[in-house]
Amino acid sequence: MTLRVNHLSKRFQTFVAVNDLNFEAEEGKIFGLIGQNGAGKTTTFRMILNLLAPSGGTISWNGKAVHTLNRDMIGYLPEERGLYPKMPVEEQLIFFGRLRGKAKLDMKKKAEYWLDRFDLADKKQALTETLSKGNQQKVQLIVSLIHQPSLLILDEPFSGLDPVNAALLKDAIIDLKNQGATIIFSSHRMDHVEELCDHLCLMKRGESLFSGPLHDLKAQFGKVNLTIRGPFEKEELSVMPGVVSVTREKDMFRLLLSDEEQARNIFDQVTERGFIERFSLDYLSLEEIFKRKVGEALV
Repeated sequence: MTLRVNHLSKRFQTFVAVNDLNFEAEEGKIFGLIGQNGAGKTTTFRMILNLLAPSGGTISWNGKAVHTLNRDMIGYLPEERGLYPKMPVEEQLIFFGRLRGKAKLDMKKKAEYWLDRFDLADKKQALTETLSKGNQQKVQLIVSLIHQPSLLILDEPFSGLDPVNAALLKDAIIDLKNQGATIIFSSHRMDHVEELCDHLCLMKRGESLFSGPLHDLKAQFGKVNLTIRGPFEKEELSVMPGVVSVTREKDMFRLLLSDEEQARNIFDQVTERGFIERFSLDYLSLEEIFKRKVGEALV
């Protein structure tokens, strides 16, 4: 099943929050919706969830208007969290599952499974307000997926998570993908987007700068990231033809090239010096592309 967004727009009086947005998120795939704060990502999520009415365009799920579907098939992790602080963790998970039409006994079993998987088994009777920010984030995530949604929307899911817990979340997202869920998520952590996403949409001020496979976005810039390890100085690498900039990282040099065709000439020059330990050419990282496309540093 596929979620299709066609010519979607949202205006608030004279302010255009989303303008002519188009993308497809496919079943069994992870789709990234990325952009700076204020780019229109959360507004787009709220229109998909029928919390906001579009000013124009359509949103469909498997050919049907998304607002006509059973809401229990959708899971949503909002950027602004919505847990009950005075409710014990396990009771809270069962409660939200019951709101989605699930049986209490089934939700109790699912709660036990997810609490154990997210290293929260010893917190199931704790009040939510007593948990750390990271643990509250994990509880909020379980709330969004405990009813096994077909469409899962995650808005900044890694917020407040340390690397260990972020890895637990990544594994859970990948498992849901492999089970056939359609997953859309937004994150300012481009490394997470790059690792998880099959396709993405890059937004700026409500408009799409790119929508499609991640590889196609990278291919627009070519392989212009060159890593060299060898007996060189930064100054001599900087003056080679085609080198835009050079940075040193420990015992390696990172060269940004004007285009990937320059790499062959640089290889010829550096190998004249004798043995080199490393010479590797790669695409720009998604974070570097984001900065180029958006024109400003990440916030």
